[in-house]
Amino acid sequence: MAETVLIIEDNEQNLYMMRFLLERHGFVVESSRDGRAGIEDALRLQPTAILLDLQLPEMDGYTVAARLRTYPHLATTPVIAVTSYAMVGDRERILAAGATGYIEKPIDPERFVEQIRAYMLGEA
Repeated sequence: MAETVLIIEDNEQNLYMMRFLLERHGFVVESSRDGRAGIEDALRLQPTAILLDLQLPEMDGYTVAARLRTYPHLATTPVIAVTSYAMVGDRERILAAGATGYIEKPIDPERFVEQIRAYMLGEA
């Protein structure tokens, strides 16, 4: 059975690239366009991993990560921030909110799937 990745991302180009790379490597990809829908979809889908933008409509990624961690069945699901936020302290702030990891945009297409798999295996 293929692993499901939920991408919570409002930018069409970023979503397209991540979906393309993941599907090419056999993942089932679902997506949400805002933070509130992302939480609802995560609860419904119970994905293997969640990729999370930080700048989202309705609810920012920090709040989404913190809320996802309040649900016991999502407590150990890897939540990986994929964001262009690269200021000092941004990485630490999203990790403190509950994210498992952090990948900067623009993503490296050569390494992206490898990075996601490492977080899913707890090796990142």
